[in-house]
Formats: sequence, structure tokens, C-alpha cells
Amino acid sequence: MVLFDVPGWSVSDDPVAVTPKKRKRSSKRDIDKVQSATANIEKLMEQLASRPAVENARHEVKEGKSGVMSAQYDQPPKKKRRHVRSNKAQESQTPAAVEGDPAQGAPGRKRRKDRPKATTGEKAAGSSSTSSSQPLPQSPPSTLTSLQHGMKQSLDGARFRWINEKLYKSDGTCAHAMMREDPAVFDDYHKGFRRQVGSWPSNPVSHYILALSSYPPHTVIADLGCGDAALARALIPKGYTVMSFDLVSDRAFVVEADIFERLPLPGSEDDSDGAEKSSQGHAQIVNVVVCALSLMGTNWPNCIREAWRILRPDGELKIAEVASRFTNVQHFQSFVESFGFRHHSTDHSNTHFTLLEFKKTSRKPRNEKEWNKLLTRGDMLKPCEYKRR
Repeated sequence: MVLFDVPGWSVSDDPVAVTPKKRKRSSKRDIDKVQSATANIEKLMEQLASRPAVENARHEVKEGKSGVMSAQYDQPPKKKRRHVRSNKAQESQTPAAVEGDPAQGAPGRKRRKDRPKATTGEKAAGSSSTSSSQPLPQSPPSTLTSLQHGMKQSLDGARFRWINEKLYKSDGTCAHAMMREDPAVFDDYHKGFRRQVGSWPSNPVSHYILALSSYPPHTVIADLGCGDAALARALIPKGYTVMSFDLVSDRAFVVEADIFERLPLPGSEDDSDGAEKSSQGHAQIVNVVVCALSLMGTNWPNCIREAWRILRPDGELKIAEVASRFTNVQHFQSFVESFGFRHHSTDHSNTHFTLLEFKKTSRKPRNEKEWNKLLTRGDMLKPCEYKRR
């Protein structure tokens, strides 16, 4: 009986021949790889086994327990030490060649590697000292990119223009109140002013420093609208007396005062006997009054009146103003003369500003109505205005 006899299935009785697979003999190259790997493993095990002994020996050398191990592990071989000495001698003989030539070998490269690298600030300082002895403008903070620094300068310039126009179009009382409410306005304005003066061919304050340096010692000078008191800082060490007035005090050189109101200085507009006649007043102590770009408020004519009051007889009034502010220089000269001055000179040599000098003369007393007529002519000078951007 045939097992598993299923209709339709037929299985041959002959067994299926199975071809045995041949065993792949290992080649000589594979044997060599195995042997080399075995040798490497053995060497590694030997190194790991000997490492604790070396570490223990070095520990004993540090504690001074074994002089023999100290000589074996800490001291370099004599032959190698002689080689190092010869290299040091060669370096001491030719230091320039080792340091200067990058092709001199490993010692030169190692010496340069040990040398501390200069920071960005040190490189900038070195380059500026070699290029010029003049102090250069400070570089922008490292936290700002060049784009951010440019945007900050634009904003600072816009703020300066806003403050400048505000001062020109308001009277001294409003300007003084603005400075008192926010003293930072004064600093921001003068920072912008210094940047603007840097683009001018010359600075009127520098001109007055040079001119007044030739005056007799102990000359008393009143600087009205002094800013950062550059005139006082330059002339006081030379023996001159400089009194500086502006809307904000620096607690050193500058006295806080509204120069378009009454100044805290002695001087009278009338004669000592009170007679109704021409006079130059009395009790004054000032020899020279300087108004360098300071006739800014709408009530600036009162500053001319105060200059006459505090000046000694035949005292000098020096005015420097932006050239574009004058509608007519001759009319301005006549207007100042009406306060009791005599025009002495006018300098138009500078393209940005005009220099005028006056001498104090006698004048007749005026009533209140006459003074109001003079003091309301502030439109004699145009305000400085900037184009809208």
C-alpha cells in the first residue's frame, strides 16, 4: 500500500540527488590576517597589563620613594638631552631666523605657537599708534554690527537736529525748562554739535582760544552759551579768568544760567549818580564777552543787552554766528550798535560762520517801551532749519 496516495499527485520513486557543498578552504592571506590580529591583541593586553606598574612607579617617584624609578621615568635620556641643548643654543644664536622664517623647523613653529595672540582691540591700537599720534575716534562697540552702528548714528543725528531746531524756535525760558526736565537733552545736543563741528573747516571756539591767548594776563572773559566750556579749559591754565554760563551746569566750569535773562554778574545800566545822561554804567568786572554760536533763542537780543551791562567801559563783544542765519549783515551790525556798541570788524573768510567784533560805548538811558521795541526784533537772525528726510 502506497502511503499518502493522493489522486492527481505522482512522485517518482528515484531519490533526488543532492550535490554536497564544497568547504571553502581558508587562503593563506586570511590566515595571515588572523595571525596579525592575534598578535596585535596580545601586544595590547601586554600594554594594559604593564600600565598600572608604570603609573605606580611614577607615583613613587613623586613621593621620593624610589630614586631609580625617578631616573628611569622622569629624566630624559642623555643623548636626547644633548640634542635639546644643541637646539637651544642654535635658537639663542639665531633668534631672528627661528622666529621670522616659518621654514626653520619645529622649534620656530613651537615658539610662535606659545606666543599669545593679539586681540582685536590690541591690533587696532597697534595700527593706530603706528599710523598717527593723533587720537582717533572711538570705534563702535563690539556688540553692534556696522549696520546697527550706522542706524544709531542716524538716530543720534536726527535727535540733534530736533533739539537744535527746538532751541532756535523757542525762547530761553522754554529751553531752560526743557533742559531741567531732561538733562540728557543737553548732553545729546552737544555730542551732535561736536560731530557737526568736526566737518567744518575750522571751529570758532578754536579761533577765540588762539586770539584771546595774546591778551594781557588776568583778562576776565565771560563765555555766554559756553557748551562744554572749551574756552575755559584752554585759557584758565594760562592765567586768564573765564566765567562760563549755559543752561546746564557741569559742577566744575559751567554755571547754570539763562543767558537771555539776567546773568549772575555785577554791573549796572545806569550811571552811579542816576543822572539821565550818556554813560557806560558802573560796577562791571568783565573785559571780554564771547558769544560763539549761542544767539539761538527767539529772545536772543536780550543777550546783547546783558553783554553791555556786564562789560567794563570799552570792553569787547565777540560774536560768531552761522553765515546762513544773516538776512543782512549790515543790518545786524547796526542793530547791535543800537545797544551801545561800536562795530570794529567783520570776518567772512570762513564759509560756515561769520565773526564780528564790537566795542562798548556810552549810551543814553532808555524807557521800557524803547527796550521792548529792540528786544522783539529776534527775527533779525533766521533760525537754523534742516530739510525733512
